[in-house]
Amino acid sequence: MRDIRLPRRRLPLITAVLATASVAIAGCGSSDSSDAVPGGGGDNEAAAGLDAVYEDAPVADDELILPESTMAEIKERGVLRVAAALDAPLLSQQDPSSPDDVEGFDIDLAKMLAIYILGEPNIEIVPPASETREALLQNGTVDVVFNTYTITEERDEQISFAGPYFTSGLAVAVAADNDDITSVEDLDGRNVIVGANTPAVTAVPEVAPGAEVTSFATDPQAVQALVQGRGDAYVQDYTLLLAAAAQNDDIKVAVQPFTEEPYGIGLPPQDPDFKDFVNTWLTEIEDDGSWAEIWEATLGTVVEGDAPTPPEIGSVPGS
Repeated sequence: MRDIRLPRRRLPLITAVLATASVAIAGCGSSDSSDAVPGGGGDNEAAAGLDAVYEDAPVADDELILPESTMAEIKERGVLRVAAALDAPLLSQQDPSSPDDVEGFDIDLAKMLAIYILGEPNIEIVPPASETREALLQNGTVDVVFNTYTITEERDEQISFAGPYFTSGLAVAVAADNDDITSVEDLDGRNVIVGANTPAVTAVPEVAPGAEVTSFATDPQAVQALVQGRGDAYVQDYTLLLAAAAQNDDIKVAVQPFTEEPYGIGLPPQDPDFKDFVNTWLTEIEDDGSWAEIWEATLGTVVEGDAPTPPEIGSVPGS
């Protein structure tokens, strides 16, 4: 995989998270730009370490591309439109020196889905705000959302989910010299940073009723606020915090996951054929090992141990 400028400092993955089948991004905030950008194709569609994965990626049989289906529309268009972040290290991060190059666990999976439909990793990225993801699917702006999207029954009433494809949990990051916060109970009475419209918004008051919660629209803004001392702690997905800490010696992960968050692929509402199609693809890449290879090349670079076992598809309410 292309060097995304993260030092290869590998940190332990806690047993409790491994037991639930993986780690990922807990509904993290992302860029609020609505401009689409290319995300695949050409010389930059695959990181060096994933070339073989793309070359061997499964392609759907013609009979799976049902006439007049979403799959058929995507194939005719020639590009998969994906809502995904541009600023999430190891998940979906744009290379500043090569804007068409966006890489990470989520976006590499999106490229694999594009190959399954189109035969090529042709994607167009629309960076969403956390609160706009349902609307982007409902109005047809995007075909899928790969954005560390927590599956909930409430969201499932508005859109559909394939998966889950990953499970993680909320953790706590603090300044590197902060030794006062070692548990979620220590958040009481503190100024706690969270991402807008993420599970942390409701989780923090539940575990620390006396905390003052401050929301930021994107993860980079939240990390910057923590570094600048505008909050005592930042509650976000464990792996995202590991990636941030690997990039920035001024912060550390002080509390390991205290929730469980299943992540799904957001799909348009009331489209069971497309949901079945995406779940079939997801099962195939999990079974052939390519899911694990993508994990190892991205999130696995900061987590000790082998790739975790993906969660069972359809195993949580709303999936």
